[in-house]
Amino acid sequence: MKSSVLKTSTHKNLSVKTSLLTLGLVAGGIFSAQASAADLEISVVNLTHGNHFTPLLIAAHDTDSHLFHVGEMATPALQKMAEGGDVGDLDAAVMGAGGFTAVNPAMGLLAPGANVSEVMLDSMDMTHLSIVAMVLPTNDAFIGLDSWEIPTEAGSYTVYLNAYDAGTEANDEIVNGGGMSGVPGIPAAPGGDGGMNGTGVMDGSTNAYVHTHPGVLGDTDAVGGASDLDSRIHRWLNPVAKVVVTVK
Repeated sequence: MKSSVLKTSTHKNLSVKTSLLTLGLVAGGIFSAQASAADLEISVVNLTHGNHFTPLLIAAHDTDSHLFHVGEMATPALQKMAEGGDVGDLDAAVMGAGGFTAVNPAMGLLAPGANVSEVMLDSMDMTHLSIVAMVLPTNDAFIGLDSWEIPTEAGSYTVYLNAYDAGTEANDEIVNGGGMSGVPGIPAAPGGDGGMNGTGVMDGSTNAYVHTHPGVLGDTDAVGGASDLDSRIHRWLNPVAKVVVTVK
């Protein structure tokens, strides 16, 4: 506001203008609070060639809440999601902090190339958006959108998501029905295109923190070899998901 607005020739005029200014600031504050609430329409596309996403968790929350932190150790709730696709504890944490969620909008797995659209979420006074889902078949990979600030201006916004490694177990690439926290192995290859009798991928590096996933190694031996994953099907390059958020 220009300083000349506050300059007056009499005390009376100053009082009137100060009152009007105060009223304007109050009204502006009310408008800003209303503008921060947004109806969101969200779509998620699986960009991978041969990997599925487990049930998605889409969460609107405040600036202090996070589903995960890159460079930090995974929480037990994140570990359950990344190793077995269970978003229940993460959902409960968001709701407990006053946030709002859309759980499993695809009504099951999201297949390669498939999308779930028109997911409606009223963010109310929440200012940030996060999305997670496990990538199958992997040991502990997940797609992740971490605390993305929801735009206040109406329109459509596109975000591409990487796959992250939760750092909770070695990527042995063995499909053995695992998936419980702390149990090595991969729960399943949903496309029925996994191998068997893999000896396990040997990776000398260790990173116990959430980090960008190095991708699947795989092999082409369906009944042996190091991996139960098919390098021709299950390998990927980031990004692995496309998200379109429409702010109403």
